[in-house]
Amino acid sequence: MKLRKITDGVYEVSILNATEEELEEINETMGLALSIEEMKKMQEFFREMGREPTDLEIHAIAQGWSEHCSYKSSKPVLRKYIFGIPSEHAMIVMQDDAGVVEFDDEYAYVFKIESHNHPSAVEPYGGAATGVGGIIRDVLNMGAKPMALVDPLFFAPPNYDGKLNPGIKHPRFLLNGVVAGIRDYGNRVGIPTVAGMTYFHEDYVNNILVNAGCLGVVRKDKIVRSMVDAPGIKLVMVGGRTGRDGIHGVNFASKVLSEKSEEEKQAVQLGNPILKEPLIHVVLEANDMGIVYGMKDLGGGGLGSVVGEMCHAGGVGAEVHLDRVLLKEPNMAPWEIWVSESQERMLLAVKEENLPALEKLCKKWDVEMSVIGESISERRLRIYWHGEKILDMPLEFITAGVEYDRPFKIKKVERVQELPPEPKYHNVFLRILSDFNVASKEWIIRQYDHEVQGRTVIKPMQGIIGFESHGDASIIKPVHSSWKGIAITTVANPHIAKLDPYMGALYTVDEAVRNLVAVGARPSSLSDGLNFGNPEREEIMGEFVESCRGLGDAARVLGTPYVSGNVSFYNEAFGKNIPPTVVLMAVGIIDDIRAAVSSDFKRDGNHIYLVGSTAPDMGGSVYYRVLGAKSTVVPEVNINKTKELSEKLLKAMSRGLVRACHDISHGGLAVALAEMSMGGDVGAEIDVGAMQHMRSDFKLFSESPTRWICEVSPEHGEEFASLTGAVRIGTVSGDSLRIRDGARWLFNVSVEKMRTVWRGALRAHLG
Repeated sequence: MKLRKITDGVYEVSILNATEEELEEINETMGLALSIEEMKKMQEFFREMGREPTDLEIHAIAQGWSEHCSYKSSKPVLRKYIFGIPSEHAMIVMQDDAGVVEFDDEYAYVFKIESHNHPSAVEPYGGAATGVGGIIRDVLNMGAKPMALVDPLFFAPPNYDGKLNPGIKHPRFLLNGVVAGIRDYGNRVGIPTVAGMTYFHEDYVNNILVNAGCLGVVRKDKIVRSMVDAPGIKLVMVGGRTGRDGIHGVNFASKVLSEKSEEEKQAVQLGNPILKEPLIHVVLEANDMGIVYGMKDLGGGGLGSVVGEMCHAGGVGAEVHLDRVLLKEPNMAPWEIWVSESQERMLLAVKEENLPALEKLCKKWDVEMSVIGESISERRLRIYWHGEKILDMPLEFITAGVEYDRPFKIKKVERVQELPPEPKYHNVFLRILSDFNVASKEWIIRQYDHEVQGRTVIKPMQGIIGFESHGDASIIKPVHSSWKGIAITTVANPHIAKLDPYMGALYTVDEAVRNLVAVGARPSSLSDGLNFGNPEREEIMGEFVESCRGLGDAARVLGTPYVSGNVSFYNEAFGKNIPPTVVLMAVGIIDDIRAAVSSDFKRDGNHIYLVGSTAPDMGGSVYYRVLGAKSTVVPEVNINKTKELSEKLLKAMSRGLVRACHDISHGGLAVALAEMSMGGDVGAEIDVGAMQHMRSDFKLFSESPTRWICEVSPEHGEEFASLTGAVRIGTVSGDSLRIRDGARWLFNVSVEKMRTVWRGALRAHLG
């Protein structure tokens, strides 16, 4: 690679006459993560300009063209299936860095989910912590106060005993590090982690997934845009200093992990929640004062993404003086400053006359600020270094990036379902309760503070104190003067999605709806985290296309839009892909939190009803995995039925007919009943004979969609059944779960025994 020094820290790179091999060398040496076609496109651009680029210009282009920043492989598919879905129950106020949706006449809620996968695989503590920090900033830069966090996590089993590839860490080590990072960041910054999930599948052994979501609330008249639409507006960096941590983070996230990935720890940012807390105060107070013209957080892509995207969105350009950026360490090159993803930084667009007020506010909270440039009318980006211009390019070329309509192949799966002999029900039930995807996640949940800020009404663990079990969704009370609440849940089902990405996506939406309805909330909007392998492979792109098609089909029927989201590609290593992993953060509205419903059984003598229909589709089920039986027949989702039954159940809840409710998902009916019994510390007697005619094990362990178990007082049973079409299957009673199919008893397991097995399975491997 041929370089010519222009000034201190800035070099001209010879690419005009570079051969294909030399372009590859430049790409590899500079860590650009571009394709050879993209390198040639860059080369042709500078040939037309008649000059060689600076190293800063090359890094700026590579950053803007990264998969992470430009969505070059996903945009055409997202436009076709996901964008622009009309809303039936939610007024979308704005879609920007995060989705903004009406909460009531005065307030809006703001939320988003995104991934931090590669950094967490290399450095689990720091990668997960900065994932939380980044998603908080996405909500903050809309002017919203962050109020709740979620953490969907995906690992290989903690007892994995297979061979690990070079540079790949054991799942148990990764899980412990990730949980610690999320715990320490969220707890220290004072934002509750109210929902999430921890999912295990051997195909995550080479590439874990760490998704983080945040929700906040803002007055409608205080919403901030992530854009600048006029010249002469000052660009002000507020918060942490810029260092070499996080360099090439977006480039690193846009390529496949390998044994060399361990060497890329500089791509992992260093979080500082103690600085984030006063930074949040500065931003919110400045916004309340009306001095913020526009705002964006410095996350993936650093200054390059923020300045480019803010100005490009508003139809203006920018001049930036990199020597005015406050640094953590000396002798940083301009390109390092431009692409660094150091944490706890915000870029505020402020009119010059408001700079003194912002400076006074920063001094009050002991937060640093620096004016690094301003917007200009010409749609160009100009960067200066100690008075010398070192970048001058059209903003469109850098920021708009490239776009691909990638070829895809949809995998055909032959429908096969083995029929194993019926098991010893007592034994298989306890084995399912101890499956890592069913067993208690209390060891993780209890490390997070879900009470801070005092808004969490329905918590992630629900039931009698000391006996709590898993709930379906959490509820927060965001506005002091109102009883209205926000329900939050996260869902994913990679086992089903691996067999059928389209039906897996439908199932995921269905489960999100089930979870929200189970606590009495009407689904309002969704944020999608889409995690896949290498999109340059046709079969992976096929999984992505089918997943998006499923998400779009489901949301259109429901009238529930995707208001924000994230796509993470290249989640594979050593030839092993992750399962197609669609993660949803779903938000619902409950008009009165005092009418919220939890999952734990409440009282001896109450009746138990099953809402919805059961089918013997066992593909992806925990039961078949425990047996080692094969099935590619995944649960069939009818979204029209999802909508219809949800409305009926919400109507029953609005009449006060439901004492407890739990959706049926992983492990089927038997697991849902067990969790309700454990949470209420009371047993139940169940007869599944009234269900559809099929084998008893399918009745107990099928994971058919659109089903709930409801506890109803005897005096309300007839009205509830009439409203919902539910079938009574039992009674809350005793201290054990007793299940029969007509005259045939299947098992009788004490609540204490279930709790011991359920609580101990994961804890035995994690501490």
